[in-house]
Amino acid sequence: MPSLNWIGKEAVINHDKEVPFKLLKKVKSVSVGKSSENLIIHGDNLEALKALMPYYSGKIKCIYIDPPYNTGNENWVYNDKVNSPKIRQWLGKVVGRELEDLTRHDKWLCMMYPRLKLLKDLLAEDGAIFVSIDDNEHCNLREVLGELFNEFNFVESFIWKSRLGKGATSQTTAKLHEYIVAYAKDINKLQFKTDKRISIKDAKERLRQWGQGDRREDRPTMYYPIYSKEFGEIFPKKPDGTDGRWRISKIKMDDLISTGLITFEKQKDGRVEAYRTILSGNETNTAYSSILDPEIVKTTAHGSVELKDIFGDNIFSYPKPSALIKEIVSLCTKDGDIILDSFAGSGTTGHAVLDLNKEDGKNRKFILVEMEDKVAKDITAERVKRAIKKYDYKNGFEYCELDKPLFNQEGQIEESCSFNELATYIYFTETQTNIDTKKIKNNLIGEHNGTEYHLIYRGKDKNVLNKTFLRNVSVNGNKKVIYADKCFVDDDVLGKYNIQFKQIPYEVKIY
Repeated sequence: MPSLNWIGKEAVINHDKEVPFKLLKKVKSVSVGKSSENLIIHGDNLEALKALMPYYSGKIKCIYIDPPYNTGNENWVYNDKVNSPKIRQWLGKVVGRELEDLTRHDKWLCMMYPRLKLLKDLLAEDGAIFVSIDDNEHCNLREVLGELFNEFNFVESFIWKSRLGKGATSQTTAKLHEYIVAYAKDINKLQFKTDKRISIKDAKERLRQWGQGDRREDRPTMYYPIYSKEFGEIFPKKPDGTDGRWRISKIKMDDLISTGLITFEKQKDGRVEAYRTILSGNETNTAYSSILDPEIVKTTAHGSVELKDIFGDNIFSYPKPSALIKEIVSLCTKDGDIILDSFAGSGTTGHAVLDLNKEDGKNRKFILVEMEDKVAKDITAERVKRAIKKYDYKNGFEYCELDKPLFNQEGQIEESCSFNELATYIYFTETQTNIDTKKIKNNLIGEHNGTEYHLIYRGKDKNVLNKTFLRNVSVNGNKKVIYADKCFVDDDVLGKYNIQFKQIPYEVKIY
């Protein structure tokens, strides 16, 4: 499959691996509530995504991002310190307008590529990414996402009517819409929301794809056998005898077969076709529309009204409405899922997740990342904080800054690592919440949900769990997780103290 090329691509294609793994440092004064698994992170989103990798790789169910559209009016600056002379000359300079800056699209692609790579690694196998964009970079975005995620995993370029009125314009057409480009990590594992419809008559729907894209090679994963007691093994064969493909994945086909609503009919040419029965008067699911319902998702004007309602003023340009993000999140998430927004801006995603949880009683979690100093604390976090108070949302969030690197770009622990720094990393790995280092008591670094976490660390490869250490451990019924290099205690003694031994992680997987 052809791939997109641009100035600097060869320099950024592995730039994500050059970024060190930094710690997350909780800022208690800005956080809301205690031990929340919701995070708002202030820092460069490339570094923040890398910092999240050891904890959240393959665990994020839904990613929504609203990156710069590269309109020439956003005043965004390329700041990634890539080891390339052609890119270093871009640093610190505002990306210009069309015709004024002939490398503006190259800069945008260089900025997006390593971030999208890390976002893909963070995404769960049954997860999906949604990217807001307009015509300035829509085509380039499709090409890059297709290269990283594989074009077979393309879901849709949803059309969002972002404006209601035409307004003053000198163009031939009035631009009223934007796009939300969606890709799955694995389209066959994605459980996607459907529209519900009431059928008005008995009908049947052929399950073999017809028309455009109906060949086996168009979607190889959609070619598989299904079984009938009467006809045995059935493949999606076309009338001309060639291999076709089914319209739905095997997982969805198996679910449909279990309902008993599939019928099989032998054709005059000997082929067997499979049909889904649609019952009269029954509620049935139909494919979700590629055009988002404006009555549900609202416009940027609604986003501005929301912010003004919270802050009393319009403090952020063109904010997305929470109704839009709620609809996106509801397409593919369930209770306990994590939603990530690494271009957080005004904090709409956090607000939307809390509002959706209140609406349906679920406990989804969010992670927001915002780079701008004046935005992260005063707008992103403040908006979510005020929304929690105003609308009585149940959960809070932890506000974090990016701290010093704990692991270098090779994934090895820094020699200068202190006890508190390693304790911070271990505690977050175990609990997905940040530790208050002031509450560390000797080797007991913290307690969470009835489990105590202990660390024996006096420098690399010098730490032993033995019976002498156990003299200072209470026998109180709590489960205890103790990190050290070696364990010289018998299993029966560990069982008596309810201890689980774990080795200190001196390196992390390289992503």
